[in-house]
Amino acid sequence: MTEITQLTETPSASTITFDPRLDLAAAVELAGRTLAAVRPDQYDTPTPCDEFDVRRLSSHLVAVVRRISVIGRGEDPFSVPSFADELADGAWAAAWEPGAREVAEVWADPAVLGRQLRLPMGVMPGAAAAAVYTHELTVHTWDLARATGQHPEWDAALIERVIAVVRRALPAETRGGRIPFAEVVAVDPGAPSIDRLVAWAGRRP
Repeated sequence: MTEITQLTETPSASTITFDPRLDLAAAVELAGRTLAAVRPDQYDTPTPCDEFDVRRLSSHLVAVVRRISVIGRGEDPFSVPSFADELADGAWAAAWEPGAREVAEVWADPAVLGRQLRLPMGVMPGAAAAAVYTHELTVHTWDLARATGQHPEWDAALIERVIAVVRRALPAETRGGRIPFAEVVAVDPGAPSIDRLVAWAGRRP
């Protein structure tokens, strides 16, 4: 499942008490490391994101990191395609590095957190946009890691912050249609934070 297409309760800049740019930067870095470790023999492997194999998910991740920069500049998110189809197999990690640098540059100004930015699902403050894309990257990094046998070191505190935002932004009662996530998967309340996060997105840890 790709970007969230509707938010029933958008978290505002005032309700996010940490600097979400730090979490976004960490999510970008971890996604890049996971992408770089993908082997050519894994490209056709299915992922927990049903419509993507590893090849398609890798292409989508590059498109997402590019879109984050466009959004931070206040530009049209749809100017960036959902997939980096111009890249040959295996070129995703090399394309990730300039994309990540651009995200860091665009989001370096603290004022971006209070600006109204346009996302595919609507307009929201930059602070909320950063949290939304931290969630997007984290879930897809888990998808890619699970498909390729990787075991990233998840930042539990970061993920708990993402959970706090996404449970407001993506309620359990409204799935399907314009909310491109499966039903919440039940997990033990004491399960690791990454398991609880991806279960909320409809994945089976």
